[in-house]
Amino acid sequence: MTIERKPASAKNAEHYLWGDGCDGWHLLNRDDVSVIQERMPLGTSEQMHYHKIARQFFFVLDGRATMDVDGERVVLGKHQGIEISPGASHQLRNESSEDLSFLVFSVPKSHKDRYER
Repeated sequence: MTIERKPASAKNAEHYLWGDGCDGWHLLNRDDVSVIQERMPLGTSEQMHYHKIARQFFFVLDGRATMDVDGERVVLGKHQGIEISPGASHQLRNESSEDLSFLVFSVPKSHKDRYER
């Protein structure tokens, strides 16, 4: 496997839209691991879901995130993160008054391993 040796950022990464005005950038997109930078406007959320195989780690860059994990609510501030194990139901929401920017690391990548609750 050839590894590209250039800096990855939202300026040069593959971009996609999701949800209600949310953005994502694939900073690293391999089958064994992915790193995505995402932006959620205030008042947005993802759907409650789980992954059978992928383990994830969410890390807040800016703003405040509310994560529901298996019925427990966790609020994350800037430079805080949370691990989500395979099988754990989770939903990320932006209940704050500003945009939420975060990184999500998935091992392996979770794109074909997402199941709605």
